[in-house]
Amino acid sequence: MLITSSSNERIKHARRVREGRERGLVFVEGERLVAECVSSGLKLQACFAARTPSGSQSSMLNSLSCPVFQLADSVLESLSGTVTTQGIIVIAERPFPALSRLFEGAAPLILGLDRVQDPGNLGTLVRSAEAAGVNGLFSFAGSADAYAPKTLRSSMGSAFRLPIMSDVSGLGAVETCRRHGLKAVVATGGASLSHYDYDWRQPTFLILGNEGRGAGAEIMNACDVRIQIPLHAPVESLNVAAAGAAILFEAVRQRR
Repeated sequence: MLITSSSNERIKHARRVREGRERGLVFVEGERLVAECVSSGLKLQACFAARTPSGSQSSMLNSLSCPVFQLADSVLESLSGTVTTQGIIVIAERPFPALSRLFEGAAPLILGLDRVQDPGNLGTLVRSAEAAGVNGLFSFAGSADAYAPKTLRSSMGSAFRLPIMSDVSGLGAVETCRRHGLKAVVATGGASLSHYDYDWRQPTFLILGNEGRGAGAEIMNACDVRIQIPLHAPVESLNVAAAGAAILFEAVRQRR
């Protein structure tokens, strides 16, 4: 079916998904991300593609288990969330992983994000967390949406696989992790303990704070340990995504 109007009801619905107004659904754009979405087993509701898809996209379209709608160029451009449309978009059901997945194994390592608001930072942290073997992630209320289009592009598919608990209470997440035997560790400037000197082999809930303000006072006070990354002067801080990667891969080094 060819859709030639941006006022089509299916296009209006897809636009609401892109804007985050349909919380049970995610907007996935681009051949690579769509392939990651499909291979991760997310249930697809619909696919929107160019009127004349590329050869590789044609093969992908033939394999999808959902209705496929071809769009006039102007309609595809109006729906796209990127400067240059990538030719293929799917609407998929949002993952809702079981909480128990985060606590599997003898020494879980879980990441918590306290009001990390930049989608690029949050997506990069999701990608780093999966690469470091983290069990899962708690995204506290006030953080960017892990499944928003910009965040998904930064995570490059990791958000489809890594268990993510979104929009949760930070204090509630700390208490849940503590009940499962994890220590709550927060990264903050001025801490006396280096991230090199913490024993990452034990079950740990690592919390990273907001880009400008760090973790909130309530979260800081609820944590068991405070750590910092030693930096050469005059540098005073790192981008939260860079800091998270540095800490997580020190945990990887110790655990190996």
